[in-house]
Amino acid sequence: MVDRDDDIHLGIHSSALWFGKYDVTAVMICYAVTLILLAIAGQMTGMGATYYLGLLAAAGIALYHYTLIKNRQRDECFKAFLHNNWIGAAIFAGIASNYL
Repeated sequence: MVDRDDDIHLGIHSSALWFGKYDVTAVMICYAVTLILLAIAGQMTGMGATYYLGLLAAAGIALYHYTLIKNRQRDECFKAFLHNNWIGAAIFAGIASNYL
């Protein structure tokens, strides 16, 4: 979403251009599907409560990202992009704490 203008200028067919005005919705659907699949995987592998707390924390971070990207402001979208690693960190923390 940050590079949308550059993508248009360079002729790159990015997902931000492909989804158009539904880009924010697409991002949030991807977060939701990922977290649902991780919850199913956790259930299938017998993960404990701390794993699901990690997923819950990741969901909270995803909601925070929504507050950043919902208006499609370039600086706020870039902030969400840079902050995205915290979703992975929350999931990792849930996995690691499950095995401690």
